Amino acid sequence: MKWEKIGQIFKTKNNNEYLVSHASNPLPIPLKGNIFRVFYSGRNKNNKSSVGFVDIDIIDKKIINYPSTPLIKYGNPNSFYSHGISIGNLYEGPLKNKYILFMGWQIRGLEHWRGDIGRLELIENNKLIIDPYISFMTSDEEDPISLSYPFVIFHENKYKMWYGSTIDWISENGEMIHVIKYATSKDAINWEKHGVAIPYELGLAQAFSRPSVIIDENGYHMWFSYRDGSARKYRIGYSHSYDGINWINKLDKVGINVSNTGWDSEMICYPFVFDHNGNRYMLYNGNDHGKYGFGLAKFVEK
Repeated sequence: MKWEKIGQIFKTKNNNEYLVSHASNPLPIPLKGNIFRVFYSGRNKNNKSSVGFVDIDIIDKKIINYPSTPLIKYGNPNSFYSHGISIGNLYEGPLKNKYILFMGWQIRGLEHWRGDIGRLELIENNKLIIDPYISFMTSDEEDPISLSYPFVIFHENKYKMWYGSTIDWISENGEMIHVIKYATSKDAINWEKHGVAIPYELGLAQAFSRPSVIIDENGYHMWFSYRDGSARKYRIGYSHSYDGINWINKLDKVGINVSNTGWDSEMICYPFVFDHNGNRYMLYNGNDHGKYGFGLAKFVEK
């Protein structure tokens, strides 16, 4: 497997107080031709994230439209997304409504940050509303600590979700244990949880984030960010499954790594993989969790 880096196709340059830096978690929505509307999580000076977008021709690498204001902002101090919104993917509900699940960040007093999963409804590709205002999925007996980055797809007459869950904030090597779990639903509202999906191992891959899944004739493919507990920052990993339940990590086969210099030389993270005109592409973030924008890579070799 090999990815060819096309380059950094979007650099953050926004004077809006809610979108001062970062373009994390890029989420592409096709508009027409080669033009995609890419939603992203931008941050204010206090690192609280809101959602903006940019329209880009991914072949010409040309910015078509770059609004200066966010579509939706982080919530009030008592909300489940008081410290930010980190978006997942777009999917259609049973009534064809378009939704984006997201990680809502909170910090209460001196406590450790934590996350719940919220739901945004996308209206005509240019308006986002919270639906409902309360969290969509929160901590429970299966996931007692914190939740993160969900990915939802409808397949085999049911909705399938892969999402992040914290097992422990710290392990013996000092890194958190945050895994990717699996859940299913018939109505996209009530979910049956099935536990850990992606294998984790201390010192190898133990802090996962933002799964991106594609299903094709060769099975299920997942890309994600991960850390191993060393001083090394996020890398992008890959896992494969034939049924969406039993996965095999192929971290050494992912075919993309940090560059020698530049905006993605220290870290690569938050991938989103999608197909367009017979080709497979990946949007991803670089150094400092997407502080400087996002790049594009093209799948060139199996």
